[in-house]
Amino acid sequence: MNERTLRIDIKKDLFGANEDAAAKNAVMFKEHGITAIDIMGSVGTGKTQLIESLCERLSKSYPILMIAGDLDTRIDADRVGKHGVDTVQINTETACHLDARMIQVALNDVNLSKYKVVFVENVGNLICPAGYSLGTSKKIVVVSVTEGPYMIRKHPLTIKRSDMVVINKIDLAAILDFDIDALEHDIREVDALLPVFRVSSKTGEGLEELIRGLGL
Repeated sequence: MNERTLRIDIKKDLFGANEDAAAKNAVMFKEHGITAIDIMGSVGTGKTQLIESLCERLSKSYPILMIAGDLDTRIDADRVGKHGVDTVQINTETACHLDARMIQVALNDVNLSKYKVVFVENVGNLICPAGYSLGTSKKIVVVSVTEGPYMIRKHPLTIKRSDMVVINKIDLAAILDFDIDALEHDIREVDALLPVFRVSSKTGEGLEELIRGLGL
């Protein structure tokens, strides 16, 4: 199992021409036949556990690389790496998101011909990552019933810039007396056609439907 950690200084010119860099990334992934997925969401929504659960189900069929974005540490990358998945850690130090240039740097020494799926766990933030394309095939936002009933109304732009929404931790809805239908209604108010998946990354409920939605 390969594990790498990069510390990226955001004071350097890593933010210029992000869309051009994202376009180049998209071509790179396509040339290697890779399905690359950018997973956004606030801290505590269960992004890492979701990736772990997906890797458990997919790693026998697809060679997987996980790119973990965080301010510091490689805690999430190490969690996913325990499932036999190769990982690259990007430590942004102070940046609240990943950008396409960071992905290019992280993959500079990676043999992409080894992989068919790349999961990118963006920095735990529901606002900043939405504004930066990484060149991935899909951009997913993970929300959780533990975030309260108003988070969609407070962050509509993030929903608009996503390809699908995962409502995570549905196993806690009854305990929290949480109305998932109302949350999905708020999503539909933003984008009536956006695919929405109700998932518990802990129990596995809804994961097969999500995997089919990802085309895997």
